[in-house]
This record gives sequence, C-alpha cells and structure tokens, in this order.
Amino acid sequence: MELVTARLRIDALRPADAQALFACRADPRVALYQGWCPADLAAAGEFIAAQPASPAHGWFQRAIRLREDGALVGDLGVCLPEDPRDSVEFGVSLAPACQGLGYASEAVRALLAFVFGELGRHRVHASVDPRNLASMAMLRALGMRQEAHHRESLWFRGEWVDDVIFAMLDHEWRARQAGEAHHG
Repeated sequence: MELVTARLRIDALRPADAQALFACRADPRVALYQGWCPADLAAAGEFIAAQPASPAHGWFQRAIRLREDGALVGDLGVCLPEDPRDSVEFGVSLAPACQGLGYASEAVRALLAFVFGELGRHRVHASVDPRNLASMAMLRALGMRQEAHHRESLWFRGEWVDDVIFAMLDHEWRARQAGEAHHG
C-alpha cells in the first residue's frame, strides 16, 4: 500500500526510519495513547524488519512521510481482515512537532479513499482513548461517527481506561465526498 496526498507519502517503513520511529513512538506525549512503544532503537528496527512488504491481511504499519523531503513524521497502522466483509481498523501516530498541522487527517482521508475505493470495503473503525481529544476531533471532522464509549474496558499500562469507537461506512464516505465536491 502506497498512498500519495498533496503533502504526504504513505509507504513502507524502511530500516533508515528506525531512529525517527523510535523518537516518535518513545515520546511520552505519543506513547500515552499507543499500545506499542519501542524499548530502544533496536526494537524499532526489529519492528520495521517484521513489517510485511505487501500485506494481504492482518495488522501492518506504514510510514507517513513529507512528500517534499521524505522525512518520517509518523506512522499509520492498518488491520485488513481476511474476510472483506469485516471492518478495517486503523490507528495513526504523529511526532509531536508535526501534530496540529493537518497531517493526520490528510493521511486518514487517503486511507479512507483507498479502503472504500480500491479495496471496496464496507466499514472502517478506530479505537481511541477519550483523553486524546485531538484525535477524537480529527475523526469527527472527517465524518466518522462515535459508535461506542466503553467504560474502563481496557487494562492499559497499569490502569483501567475507556475506549471510544469511531466508524464510517462506505456509503457515508461516498455521500460525504459527493457533498464536498458539490460545495467545492
């Protein structure tokens, strides 16, 4: 999966990305909401090496890079279920210096277009810690709706945390795209 937007390129993680991936994912402001935080630079390199080149299904991570210079600014995790009728899950992480610039919404918008367009999938969802207000606002701005708020449903880093589920259906995506094109 390689996606290109006005400012970003979403493609395979490379061994040379290990330092930037480690710096981003180990930053406490990012790690607070992420299930995977590399213990050290070697763990980030091992994670990159374990990524499938062209995944058919299951979880995989892709780099989010600036188109202009290829700098890694974050990563996009995607779970493609084997059964095409099942919901596709995703998550996005950005380096703190790159947050608030619209990169996450640009990357997720490209992913939605790919999943609903090229892959022809029916449903996409994301799981968010409700303390992550910026991510929840971004998902709402993209037209995703909050489907659930599970109270203290996950044991995460020594505490019970809530889990909020956002989702979108293919026909909701198409209607939103038609509306955006109409209002141009």
